[in-house]
Amino acid sequence: MDKVGKVFEILYLVIAVVFAYEAFNIWQGGGENLYLYLIFIALAIFMFFFRRKTRIKREEYFNQKK
Repeated sequence: MDKVGKVFEILYLVIAVVFAYEAFNIWQGGGENLYLYLIFIALAIFMFFFRRKTRIKREEYFNQKK
């Protein structure tokens, strides 16, 4: 189960990189909807750290329980 959590963490980072690439292309081309992409980048990075923190807490809880 912890491997699935790590995969989702990496997936959020991949999403942030894809949106950063798209935001860069939009910024070079004129800038329409750039802020929307920046919000999605920030949200994906936030979700990465949030999921990581909760996964680590869950692992510690189950390790103490054993």
